[in-house]
Amino acid sequence: MVNSKDQSEKETSVLDIPQWQDISEVTIAHYDQSAEDYWAGTRDHDVGQNYTAFLTAMKGAPPLSILDLGCGPGRDLKYFCSLGHDAVGLDGSKNFVKMAQAYCGCDVLHQNFLELKLPENRFDGVFANASIFHVPSKKLPDVLLTLYTTMKPRGVLFCSNPRGNNEEGFSGNRYGCFMNLETWRKYVTRAGFVELQHYFRPAGLPLDKQPWLASVWRKN
Repeated sequence: MVNSKDQSEKETSVLDIPQWQDISEVTIAHYDQSAEDYWAGTRDHDVGQNYTAFLTAMKGAPPLSILDLGCGPGRDLKYFCSLGHDAVGLDGSKNFVKMAQAYCGCDVLHQNFLELKLPENRFDGVFANASIFHVPSKKLPDVLLTLYTTMKPRGVLFCSNPRGNNEEGFSGNRYGCFMNLETWRKYVTRAGFVELQHYFRPAGLPLDKQPWLASVWRKN
């Protein structure tokens, strides 16, 4: 794990090396190899607070067009579909894509986050629950710009990421960026989004026992 004391002011030097694809492929391979275990461990997680924050911010009646970015085996994707929304999944793991398609019966795109190809003005909202933190910080502006472009005017972006003190690097076979609120806010606002709210999870616990930072943003 690579640490920096002042990531809010400077980029992470470890990622000056142009090995984005290698970094991404190692993380994706981890999820391909552990897909069934991951599903067993996450399918019953209560993320109702995140659903409510996301859907309330959009304030529209079904069907809304939603992209579930990093949909995994399809837990959240199926929820959105059950409400009558036009939900599309996207994941870099081919095994997750197959599982989500079988579980939800809706469209699931197989795309690497670092090579997103998405149409302009397509989605009312993008739901990125426990996924976008895998993007290296130097590639994050490009990814956020792609998400901004694929959203309709006034579209809503939801993200939930494990938080930290701006550490970045591999933890086992998964790459991650563990940003604090100030650093995360810097990246998303620079992409053109306006912050609607943020909160820490799980709800009802002291801050030092809330490892997740959730935030809701609107396309400006």
